[in-house]
Amino acid sequence: MEVNKKNIQTNGKEINYTHIEMGSKIICFMFSGSSYNYDKPLFYYATMAMLQNKIDVVHIHYSYGEHFLKTTLDEISKTMVDDINPVILDVLKNGKYTETIFLGKSLGTIPIANDLMKRNEFSKSKMILFTPLLKFDSIFDSILNSEHQGLLVIGDKDPHFSSNQIEQLSNSNLKIEIVQNANHSLDIEEFDTTNSILALSRVVEKLQEALKTI
Repeated sequence: MEVNKKNIQTNGKEINYTHIEMGSKIICFMFSGSSYNYDKPLFYYATMAMLQNKIDVVHIHYSYGEHFLKTTLDEISKTMVDDINPVILDVLKNGKYTETIFLGKSLGTIPIANDLMKRNEFSKSKMILFTPLLKFDSIFDSILNSEHQGLLVIGDKDPHFSSNQIEQLSNSNLKIEIVQNANHSLDIEEFDTTNSILALSRVVEKLQEALKTI
């Protein structure tokens, strides 16, 4: 395994990313949440699962302030896409990867739903969506109308959870996993440590199942 920390200049700023290489032809790009980064449990174990399956991983280290998060969804989406696209192009430019996976949590699901799912070059990519922001119509509609395979995980105590929306999404190609009594961090309320760990284990199990179809 080789771990390289890299950076790329884009739109007048520097975007850092970590490229973990296993010598694979499959690459998983990961997009963190606003305050849920790559050392948090979901990303830590999702990364471990990828490496266990001999899949290369890229962590993109963007960072946004509170003011940015209060702008419109269109502005947030455009800024994030402008930040991640140069990294994706940089990683894919030598043509060694034949398959791509995109995995995002919360904020990180915005560029997946609003851009990557709609691009022809990624029409066969697998999409992993942890706690997507389904209250935004454009994100819900994009996922609903997508033909991508993959996994969607959300807790039923998440403010973005809607049983009606989930019922509609059950007709998509995504496997849906609802975590009972889980909040937006997929922790079980109220501070239920043991069941939170069990829920995390279940999510990783579902992720492993999704990866087997690659």
